[in-house]
Amino acid sequence: MQPVDAERRLQAWLAEATGRSDIAFGPVLAGGNSNVTRLIETREGRLVLRHPPVNVISDRAATGIEREFRVISALADLAPVPKAIAWCADAAVIGQPFAVTEWVEGTALTERLPGHWPDTCETVNQLGLTMIDGLARVHKVDWRKVLPTDFARPTGFVTRQVERWLNVRAADRVRDLPLLEEIGAWLLANDPASGRASVIHCDFHLDNCLVAPDRPELRVILDWEMATLGDPLVDLGLCLFFWQRDPAAELGFSFVQGLSNRPGVLTARTLAEHWSAQTGFSHCAIDFYIVFAAWRLAAIVEGAWVLHAQGKVDTTYSRGLERDVPALLHEAAAIAEKGKVR
Repeated sequence: MQPVDAERRLQAWLAEATGRSDIAFGPVLAGGNSNVTRLIETREGRLVLRHPPVNVISDRAATGIEREFRVISALADLAPVPKAIAWCADAAVIGQPFAVTEWVEGTALTERLPGHWPDTCETVNQLGLTMIDGLARVHKVDWRKVLPTDFARPTGFVTRQVERWLNVRAADRVRDLPLLEEIGAWLLANDPASGRASVIHCDFHLDNCLVAPDRPELRVILDWEMATLGDPLVDLGLCLFFWQRDPAAELGFSFVQGLSNRPGVLTARTLAEHWSAQTGFSHCAIDFYIVFAAWRLAAIVEGAWVLHAQGKVDTTYSRGLERDVPALLHEAAAIAEKGKVR
């Protein structure tokens, strides 16, 4: 498939599906490890194209993109998500199914604040609160009213995930990670097994949000390809795991929400209390879910280290996992041992 032919087919499809005119293709946008995000210029305004890499040959390659489109369509006007514009299941257009969403003017933040913002704890605190406010809006949505009953199983998410990733890591182990098995066993033994279920993002942190360019105000939450149903503390746990970590410690993925790693910002406990105030849900089991979030992340990304160790992948990201995965596991173990978050 020639790129020029694919672009012409895509232009024709977009014109018919969206009613847009003067369609031109902008750059591939940064962010994300598994899918392509590309800017689309039109006379009527910008759009965003999301699809798997076109050279991936798999019937399931676009499953995450389709799931993302379904979820943001369901959450429209109820939670801060991009507007879903169009879905194309026909792989003949560009080589893979794809989704089109609205363009949202915003800033993605990781390790530092924009240079024109006040570099203060108050700024970081406002980011934390607006992030939690947006997440609370997601969790308050009654999924039964916006999603089909067969979208996902609303209970047992933690147990299924722990058993799944223990099995996956045992099957393709390339190094000894005793904490992976130890913490996995601890999670299975201590699962609070909540009956509450919400739409959950499954990879929620500040880096997957867009905030206003000129102030700490959430615009939208991005990257919904892993979304499912489960206890909303799954999302809160990951977000709080990355919040206000000790920059002097050996941290796994230290850049994620790295701007909050400073003394004087709101504690994770304070943000948990704010979430409860916004949702009306208890966060009494948050310690467990923070451990789960760190462990699950380590178990998932170890897969990229396996590919690196096998000589199939060699990137800065995959090389960094040599230390990032063990660091994540050590952080999870420390939190489990203390039995509480700060």
